Amino acid sequence: MTRIAVVSGLSGAGRSVAAGAFEDLGWFVIDNLPGTLVSKVGELALSGSGGYERVALVMGAYDEVVSQEIEALRGNVEELTTVFLEASTDVLVRRYVSTKRRHPLVVDGSDGSLVDAIEEERSRLISVRAGADLVIDTSELNPHQLRERITWHFQDVGTESSMRVTLASFGFKHGIPLDVDLVFDCRFLPNPHWEPDLRPLSGKDPEIQEYVVDRESSQRFLADLQRMLDHLVPEYQEEGKSYLTIAFGCTGGRHRSVAIAESVGRILKDQGLQPRVIHRDIDR
Repeated sequence: MTRIAVVSGLSGAGRSVAAGAFEDLGWFVIDNLPGTLVSKVGELALSGSGGYERVALVMGAYDEVVSQEIEALRGNVEELTTVFLEASTDVLVRRYVSTKRRHPLVVDGSDGSLVDAIEEERSRLISVRAGADLVIDTSELNPHQLRERITWHFQDVGTESSMRVTLASFGFKHGIPLDVDLVFDCRFLPNPHWEPDLRPLSGKDPEIQEYVVDRESSQRFLADLQRMLDHLVPEYQEEGKSYLTIAFGCTGGRHRSVAIAESVGRILKDQGLQPRVIHRDIDR
């Protein structure tokens, strides 16, 4: 059975890096593909004439027919995953300035700015993003980290019945992650930051785990969360969701959210899942 991944997203958000990651995984990659060719190329891959079992179609600049082409392909593919890469406007501006490349929507002689072009492309891609199976915000990711993210999501996908679950901790003062499905606020829990002996540690250290998780309020929260996930995870799987990202936030993203994410990871492992646990702001 041929597996197809379609990668789209904002210009400058990392499509070329994603293409390289798929190549490293052994996928046959077609990069910078025009939107009008998505369904045709996908059908050729399905025909089996090329002998390709895993094909990644990486979109070029925005094309108005992308959404229609993806949906046309989805109707003929048994295993199709769509990935959307995005980043904040200020990060995209810095990337374009540093590389001295021109945004595809900035036309010679136009009065439009780089920011205007980025926002225009973002607005045009709303429907593509909404229909994506997996959204990855690359604002805080370097190329190596994006490759790791792609690798984790797509290595050996298709051989397991359970969906890929990611647990992420973050700090509210650094911004809420854009590419998550569920967000839980952990700022009601006791804060180790105000304990001088605990402040230098992180939520991965046993002392912080004990300080945060062993409280009665934390145990009630984890028990309620476990009951919720016991209900939600099978429902998401029944709906065919392949990827689920759950985020836990505290003020700085170093103590409480990290401790809770680690605890939930252990809970999900007991349920037979193999969640990936990442801590975005633990070193800030």
